[in-house]
Amino acid sequence: MGQILIRGAKILGGEPQDVLITDETITAVGTDLTVSSAEGAQVIEADGKILLPGLVDLHTHLREPGREDSETVLTGTKAAAVGGFTAVHAMANTFPVADTAGVVEQVWRLGKESGYCDVQPVGAVTVGLEGKKLAELGAMHDSAAGVRVFSDDGKCVDDAVIMRRALEYVKAFDGVVAQHAQEPRLTEGAQMNEGIVSAELGLGGWPAVAEESIIARDVLLAAHVGSRVHICHLSTAGSVEIVRWAKSKGWNVTAEVTPHHLLLTDELVRSYNPVYKVNPPLRTEADVMALREALADGTIDCVATDHAPHPHEDKDCEWGAAAMGMVGLETALSVVQHTMVDSGLLDWAGVADRMSFRPAHIGRLEGHGRPVSAGEPANLTLLDSAYRGEVDPAHFASRSRNTPYEGRELPGRVTHTFLRGRATVVDGKLA
Repeated sequence: MGQILIRGAKILGGEPQDVLITDETITAVGTDLTVSSAEGAQVIEADGKILLPGLVDLHTHLREPGREDSETVLTGTKAAAVGGFTAVHAMANTFPVADTAGVVEQVWRLGKESGYCDVQPVGAVTVGLEGKKLAELGAMHDSAAGVRVFSDDGKCVDDAVIMRRALEYVKAFDGVVAQHAQEPRLTEGAQMNEGIVSAELGLGGWPAVAEESIIARDVLLAAHVGSRVHICHLSTAGSVEIVRWAKSKGWNVTAEVTPHHLLLTDELVRSYNPVYKVNPPLRTEADVMALREALADGTIDCVATDHAPHPHEDKDCEWGAAAMGMVGLETALSVVQHTMVDSGLLDWAGVADRMSFRPAHIGRLEGHGRPVSAGEPANLTLLDSAYRGEVDPAHFASRSRNTPYEGRELPGRVTHTFLRGRATVVDGKLA
């Protein structure tokens, strides 16, 4: 592939430096670097843009197989590349469910064919996401896909015995169970966060305790078994305190927060616009502030998009009938810049930690979440942090348009994404 010289980039927000890429690898970092005269060598003038390791998403819904009207592996990985991601973990709630070695290998191979970012399948914990019988965890791990993360996301593994068995099983190969924390009986008929707004609107309330009770149970189970548990899309201040307590005990617990839970609140539901309908629901301003602080202090390990595409007919309808979920890959870094960097809660090194290093480590993903230094794979994201612009879903690479940010001004724009030295995004557009 030749050589690429990124000149004058602020690595993790530091002083401007040059980064030389030769084929798939970073070969030099310094000042006044030069490229060879070989054919294909190119220079990218970064002009002080922020250079980060390629972003890693622990929680992406690519919908294929079965719901290609919402998204495909190809369109989803294009959206990921535009958002600065070089690897995504594809959730198991497809049709058929990714609960066998055959299905996870299909998703993995589709990712290889797409070429826009690496796709690491997530295996289901239970057969058909039904919560009754463990899926083929060992077979999925031993497959070509090498599954290390297992989740019934979209549904909670609410049976404590099944959850314990899953934690025991994955411990043998250092896997992790990623829990969608939602006690189903406490959320029957729930439409939004339970609180003042739900009472005023007359919509079924989704209490914080439905999330918090499952997290409390599962951190105790993980400690008892000595295994790893990861909490998906943590959304309440109470959940933060439980995770903080578990970590103080030294237990192997990690957690993620979505960009939308760092910014949006249940007050937006007053519009009855189904674009704000999501699982878990948007919470209160107090919850949002607690989540930001927990991400800043490391209680919450990482940002995960929970990119959940839906066709317009599933969202352009009355609130009660609308599907839950928002697309997020193409706006995640901008929302994190707005809520965490521009507010002074995180610096760019912190963003790299929460959006690349830690998610790659939790997923045990090789070749990603690596330092921007010589000898490392050239998985990189170049961001124009000075950019400000309105979100226009008409320009999304994703097949779906259900974004809560349409028309909202957000900072930051990914100008280049590199996957093992190959530019997948150039000047903000797919290569």
